[in-house]
Amino acid sequence: MRKLLSSIDKSLALVENSLTVLIVTIMVLMAFFQVMLRNLFSTGILWGDIFLRHLVLWVGFIGASLATREEKHINIDILTRLTSPKTQQYLRIFTDLVTMGVCIVLAKAGYTFLTYEIEAGTVLFENIPSWIFQMIIPIGFALIAFRYFLKVAGRILDLVEGKQNEIPSPPLSEQQQE
Repeated sequence: MRKLLSSIDKSLALVENSLTVLIVTIMVLMAFFQVMLRNLFSTGILWGDIFLRHLVLWVGFIGASLATREEKHINIDILTRLTSPKTQQYLRIFTDLVTMGVCIVLAKAGYTFLTYEIEAGTVLFENIPSWIFQMIIPIGFALIAFRYFLKVAGRILDLVEGKQNEIPSPPLSEQQQE
């Protein structure tokens, strides 16, 4: 079971990393092209700035999922620092479940928003519907919720197998390790 969870996690991370690199590359090239057009020819792509803003939204959600994978997201861990390793495991499962629940609620709200956008027929630019770019909202929250599901499943497996993992400390830089 652990191998399956790990395989899913690694595959998802590969897709997310690839998408992030692709989107950031498009953003840099598009922004550079816009600057060159404005400075050299006093013109620009009319929809370029709107397109870039929506790509930032995509990078933000994909980055949030990657941060969740690496446990680099915002957290308040005062209770875990004051409790035993066994209690820490239960607290982490509880907080991960709550966070997963919140993300599911936000994914549902994002889906509702998306359906309203589809019904309204809002066009972003060049006859491209806005919902195509805004679908990252429910997808992003669902992806983060799925990441938390993977974490909870892994933590429960740790409990079943009798492993006691303390809250990991931040990784040391290469200089600190030497």
